[in-house]
Order: sequence, then C-alpha cells, then structure tokens
Amino acid sequence: MALFSRESFSNLGLLVLRVGFGAQMAALHGADKLRHFGERVGSFPDPLNLGHRNSLILSVVAELLCAVLLVLGLASRLAALVLSFIMGVGLFVQQSAAPWHKKELAALYFGAFLTILFLGPGKVSLDAVLLPRIFRRGGASRGAAGARLASATR
Repeated sequence: MALFSRESFSNLGLLVLRVGFGAQMAALHGADKLRHFGERVGSFPDPLNLGHRNSLILSVVAELLCAVLLVLGLASRLAALVLSFIMGVGLFVQQSAAPWHKKELAALYFGAFLTILFLGPGKVSLDAVLLPRIFRRGGASRGAAGARLASATR
C-alpha cells in the first residue's frame, strides 16, 4: 500500500470516521448516560416498549461499549450495526415528529455508523490485524466450513 494511494487515503478516512464518531458517542452520550444512570432510569424514553430501565441499559451498552469497540476497530461491523440501530430508533421512532433541527445529530450519527457498517473499519483497525490471524491459525482442525470462510476472506 503506497503512502499516497487511493487505498491509503480511504483507510485513513475510515479511521478518522470511526474514531471521530465513536469517541464522541462514547464520551458525550454513553459515558453521560452511565454517569447519570440512577437519575434517568425512571424517565428514560422507551420507544420499543422494553421498559425504561432496559432501554437505558441497552443505550449505555450501545453508546459506550459499542462506540469504544468502534474506536478500536474491534468487531467493528457488529458495533456499527448496533449503533446504527440505536440511532435509527432515535431518529425514526423516538424523534419522528420532531423538527429537523432537533433530530439532525441523530441523523449524522446514523449516517456515519451506516457508512462504517457498509465499508468496514479499514486496514487501520484491530479487525484488520486480528481476523486474518484467527482464520490462518485454524489449519486442518477448522473443518471444511471454516476453510471455505478463511479462503473467502483472503
């Protein structure tokens, strides 16, 4: 990968997108919800009828844990899927009747997380480092299905 190739700029762009949106989500939303959990538990929105407490727990897990995973580039597509779902619920269910300026932030996060879901984390991620090693390590004990999966990812 050349220093100034299209691929290197794409990977750098994915890194900036992942770290920028993931860190903001974790620091400004997930950590805040965790810090004020007791104050919010009774009044937290429950758009999917899971209960206020369960909705808050799921939001904290998504906005803190999944956002940190995204920053690290570990299980990135799964983390981006969960974060896209949370932001989609906020945008299309919880804030559906709100004016655009009230739901703009949810739309920006939703778009960023969907982009990461579709494009992947890029080569500057733990996924790019660890996944090929995991699939190479299995060898003959992996079985036919694992061998096909490993060869398909190369």
